[in-house]
Amino acid sequence: MTSESGGPSEVEARLLDPLQDDLPLDAWQALSDAAADPNPFFGPSFLRPYLSHMGPGRVRLLVVASSLTGQWLMAAPIRSRPVGLLVPVSTTFTTDYGPVGTPLLHPDAGAIHVQRFFQAAAGKSGILALPHLPLAARAARFLMDLEEADVAVVERSHRASHDCGAQGRAQFDDAFKGKRRKEMKRLLRRLEDEGPVSLETIEGDRLQAHFEQFLALEASGWKGRENTALASKSQTADFSRDTVAAMGSAGHVRIDELRVGEKLIASLVSFMDGGHVFAWKIAFDETYARYSPGAQLVLFTFQQNLATQGFKLADSLAIPGHSMIEPLWRGRREIGMLLLSSGSMGAFKNRICSTDFALEQTLRRLARVIRKKVKS
Repeated sequence: MTSESGGPSEVEARLLDPLQDDLPLDAWQALSDAAADPNPFFGPSFLRPYLSHMGPGRVRLLVVASSLTGQWLMAAPIRSRPVGLLVPVSTTFTTDYGPVGTPLLHPDAGAIHVQRFFQAAAGKSGILALPHLPLAARAARFLMDLEEADVAVVERSHRASHDCGAQGRAQFDDAFKGKRRKEMKRLLRRLEDEGPVSLETIEGDRLQAHFEQFLALEASGWKGRENTALASKSQTADFSRDTVAAMGSAGHVRIDELRVGEKLIASLVSFMDGGHVFAWKIAFDETYARYSPGAQLVLFTFQQNLATQGFKLADSLAIPGHSMIEPLWRGRREIGMLLLSSGSMGAFKNRICSTDFALEQTLRRLARVIRKKVKS
């Protein structure tokens, strides 16, 4: 453990090993539960299993706390890596398995805590990148208002989401009307020719057994063939099982299922945190693709979310432009990568980082095009 000095005496920033045995998990979990903008991927029930089984390199948990009470007021995992191809920076630690980069920020935290977080996170380089950051989050707004930093937002995008209450119901009605409504009902009737159709939500003690069924279903499809299913590698299988067990024990996991008779044909695993629902993983039986089982289940999940007491927002976690979910979840959540640089060269450093990142993204897109051509 290291301690950062400076700033008001009542605020301290510490870098902790998130896997250390004597870590104050209660303080971490309390901050995660109270966070102004929920992010289950930065909480202990997700991050510790991930790092235990998958952990790349040196990841540290940066904590800003009250030196008087010890209460954690802001926290996020931090590591050093190139933001693109060449330029190394400090960055919050996000992955494809947890594409939400919102630091955990207590509702009582203010600008001084966010400033201390930036100072400690940026380190000697004076540069901090926050990828996959919902730009409307309270922490994002605080960070963008920092007077001591030059701020740039790159890779802006919008991913599918849906709201609560009257706005959420209007979004559902807009998605499930006219030709789509008629077609989805027709497909469901045709599916009933295969056997009794049931849609069900799984929670509590049944979660682990049904998650094993999800793993098998996902592995039976294209992700299994491409070796990208959770069950394809022991590391991802163990990490996901431990995560679902840890989060499920606290009531933060839900599995929605579509079955024909006893046969599972679609399954969606969601994380629930602070009134937010994060649609983490979905799988369906490809032999039933003509019945649109994934879309049927996503619409069911939409309805389940709206009926859940205290529900506020659903984040699909899907890539922008996702062909299945975007027509069904009509809300949009703006996501971007925030670059913060301090010092007289702050603006120049941000331009260098932005250029480096853009080059890497261009090469990634080119590689995807080449892979598709080779496969075809």
